[in-house]
Amino acid sequence: MSVIDKLAGLVEQLYEESENYSENPSDAQLWFNRGYANGIASFLNARGYTDKINHLKLDAEDLYHGEQVMEWHKAYHHGFEMGLRESGEVFR
Repeated sequence: MSVIDKLAGLVEQLYEESENYSENPSDAQLWFNRGYANGIASFLNARGYTDKINHLKLDAEDLYHGEQVMEWHKAYHHGFEMGLRESGEVFR
């Protein structure tokens, strides 16, 4: 299994695990995980691997753009940044 396939599988797994994250603002881990999944998805899309995750109903990339006031939004954005960065690190 390629690194790209593993990343795509992780996006799918995290999406399943964080399905109701927006209904749980007190669970920062769910928000982080959703952001992490979206960071990986952004990485895959930017590298032309959209076909690996296009079967998923992904969140809009700008879903929480500019919203970093509340703790759960901070967790989401931190997760997004980490998912994007770490995807690039393992892809090298």
